[in-house]
Amino acid sequence: MGKVICMIPARYGSKRLKVKNLLEIDGVPMIVRAMRKAKALDCFDEVWVNSESDVFGDLAKAEGVNFHRRPEELSVDTATSEVFVHEFLKNHDCDYLVQMHSIAPLLHPDEINAFVDEMKKGKHDTLLSGVDEQIHCMMGCKELNFDFTDMGMTQALEPIQRLSWSLTGWKPQSYITEHEAGRCATFHGEIGFFPLSRMSGWVIKYDEDYRALKALAEAGLGG
Repeated sequence: MGKVICMIPARYGSKRLKVKNLLEIDGVPMIVRAMRKAKALDCFDEVWVNSESDVFGDLAKAEGVNFHRRPEELSVDTATSEVFVHEFLKNHDCDYLVQMHSIAPLLHPDEINAFVDEMKKGKHDTLLSGVDEQIHCMMGCKELNFDFTDMGMTQALEPIQRLSWSLTGWKPQSYITEHEAGRCATFHGEIGFFPLSRMSGWVIKYDEDYRALKALAEAGLGG
């Protein structure tokens, strides 16, 4: 069936929302919630936290999760995921890599399992995730999925596939090959889109996201 590794990236520095991976929901840091969720799933053969910081290494050890220390030069905000994913794959053999972001704390386990099942079908070299937005959408003041000459009904619109990056899957060997050839490995080969529920596709990037999530949790409505 193939070996599946779950990689949870965690860079200590972040600009938009400071140390976002360590922000707590019900007293538990988001990175720890992600570790526990991934570890509890049978679809992953191994779970790794990928970071340059001992803070995350210590948390991983406490949770019984593997820790991969990325090189210091990959810890700066100019180092893209394209590069640190490649570095990780050069050090860990697997048939499928699933990147799971801790800042998507409402990811539902059933959807994670279904995502891995889809990846293991072997049809996709890259499997992206996000939310189908079935609403009138524009870019640069131009219509995307509708026409200004015809209002149409919202429920009849073709959904816009909004990437959330909650989950991303790759076939490692083709990723490595594309990256080392100087091409974009993040989007390579046969690319698929896996639709998530709105809550699973909610990524905490800004302070208002975090405050809204905390309010949900305090009201007993969070994941």
